[in-house]
Amino acid sequence: MTEFTLSVLPATVELHDYEYAVIRAVPRVERGECVNVGVLLYCRQESHLAARTHLDQARLLALDPVADVQGVRRALQGIEAVCHGGPQAGPAAGDSAGQRFRWLTAPRSAIVQPGPVHTGLTADPEAELRRLFDQLVL
Repeated sequence: MTEFTLSVLPATVELHDYEYAVIRAVPRVERGECVNVGVLLYCRQESHLAARTHLDQARLLALDPVADVQGVRRALQGIEAVCHGGPQAGPAAGDSAGQRFRWLTAPRSAIVQPGPVHTGLTADPEAELRRLFDQLVL
């Protein structure tokens, strides 16, 4: 006789699409070597824009012993400020979360750069940001 186990399905969970990009430090642009230093996540339905950053100084200096560590830290603080949208975001403070995400993920040739934008589905954008950060940065 076959035994069946019934599992209780959770109540319907509303999923939202989101976009994210890894933030990279590229101390010597001409070499193309990078270290992941953060994640940006934008969820249009929730008007949610957030970043989590962490600079592993030893990894950065392994790529370039004279890398501008303080400059990278300031750039990461700037990214977080733009995500929050407060007065420290400067002129971007008045932009929508989507406009700020697009500006932050625009390609640039600087020591701190966004990677390609990817998409996914989530019921909890902040939990998804933590998961991506743990997986891709830490």
